[in-house]
Amino acid sequence: MKLGKKNLVAVSFMLFALFFGAGNLIFPPFLGQNAGQNTLPAVIGFLMTGVLLPVLGVIVVAKFDGLEQLGQKVGSKFALVFTILIYLSIGPGLGIPRAASVPFEMAVAPYLPAESNLMLFRVIYSLVFFLTALWLCLNPGKLVNRIGHVLTPLTLAFLFALFFAFLMRGTVQVSAPQAAYQTGSLMQGFTDGYQTMDTIAALNFGLVIATTLHSFGIQDKKGVIRYTVLSGIAAGSILSIVYLMLTYMGACSSGVYSIQENGAWTLRCIVSQVFGNYGAIFLATLFTLACLTTCVGLINSISRYFSTLFHRVSYRQWVLIIVAFSFLVCNLGLTAILSVSIPVLNAIYPISIVLILLGLTDRLWKNNPFVYPLVVAGTGIVSVAHCLTTAKVPLGVIGELFHKLPLYQSGFGWVLIAAAMLGLSLFLGLLRAPGKKSAAAAGFFSKLS
Repeated sequence: MKLGKKNLVAVSFMLFALFFGAGNLIFPPFLGQNAGQNTLPAVIGFLMTGVLLPVLGVIVVAKFDGLEQLGQKVGSKFALVFTILIYLSIGPGLGIPRAASVPFEMAVAPYLPAESNLMLFRVIYSLVFFLTALWLCLNPGKLVNRIGHVLTPLTLAFLFALFFAFLMRGTVQVSAPQAAYQTGSLMQGFTDGYQTMDTIAALNFGLVIATTLHSFGIQDKKGVIRYTVLSGIAAGSILSIVYLMLTYMGACSSGVYSIQENGAWTLRCIVSQVFGNYGAIFLATLFTLACLTTCVGLINSISRYFSTLFHRVSYRQWVLIIVAFSFLVCNLGLTAILSVSIPVLNAIYPISIVLILLGLTDRLWKNNPFVYPLVVAGTGIVSVAHCLTTAKVPLGVIGELFHKLPLYQSGFGWVLIAAAMLGLSLFLGLLRAPGKKSAAAAGFFSKLS
């Protein structure tokens, strides 16, 4: 069975909307403002982790019929723990509360009267936000129509209106790059892309897209993968265009506005400049639309997963649980959420990248039982160590050894270790007797599974 063009566009728009949320709005202009004259290499790095890897992740997860099935290539215990960790980090622990907190703190709070009770307004805003998300998620069969046909076109219309208004009215003054972007701006942009959380989210959304395609009658595996690839390319193309627009506006404003702690301030200044008094309404609507679609996608997919993992609790009950918990976490405030999210993302992201790349090239080593466990284990150890180092946790001699790894200070020490583990895995594979597992290997890897 073929998927009609209209439905393919709707699925592509839905995938774009699932990806495009809080971080996707605030980090590109922030990158542009900080990178200034070095914006081009920085945004190329950003697109690698903000577009390319997420699209590949969606395809890989569709290929393996879910993140847990991909994780099984490492071991059953890893598959369960890592999958739950991914769902919690991009879900009620970090991603969903951030999606609700960002539009309030960046597009609503700054325009409230000085004497306003911010806590009270945050509670009211987040309550309405999550009740809307709840209503959308309790009718999962209508998500494609509501997101793909309504919310996403509205979001894109607002984004393009902002960009073209900036081209006509915006003040352009590009400054020299900030310290972090003066050298190695490509790598800095690459790690900036972590904060969108999209590569991690892709390990979640791949199954959502596959399920959506099934609802359109696409049941065969080849058809699901084909239309996942097509929708991924379309969604990735739209994401790239939007990121380039937002980054361009940030770079052009790098010499106009002073740099603050996040890109929402830059975006707010730009909107105020081009739309005047109506900028507050425009920005609040844009932020809310973008963050709501991502929030709905996360709640939907996480509830689906946990309802299959814990059968006694239904999908609708999980939706209620996740919405209620996320509402509570959201009201801790954006600064507290971001302070936790960045270290966690730095630890999880390299593992997600390695899993995606191994999954894409699975044919090369599907008969080698060493590749997935060793490469993922090596990557995980280094990425967690770097996360702890960044958090000022003393690691003693081990920390000193890790600091000697190339690119470790930039957060890429795991690359060399992953390559070394891959080489070791291939060597061990050559030593195996054809068609047999050595007793030592079988004993070692049974512990992982």
